[in-house]
Amino acid sequence: MRILTVPAILAALLVSGCAEVKPWDRDLLAEKKMQLVPAPVDNGLDEHIFYSKEAASGGQGVGGGGCGCN
Repeated sequence: MRILTVPAILAALLVSGCAEVKPWDRDLLAEKKMQLVPAPVDNGLDEHIFYSKEAASGGQGVGGGGCGCN
């Protein structure tokens, strides 16, 4: 019985941390600065400049560089 109560208590604590977003908080979470990529065009240009200066292509979650030694 004790073996089942500890995981049940831990699961209850984890689930209780997931709160519902209130309607008056949704406007703050929907702001442009809260997005993963707030400005896709600027992000694309920044990545292009970075990878041009680093002499590597790709790099968005893929290993290897521009030397062809993958």
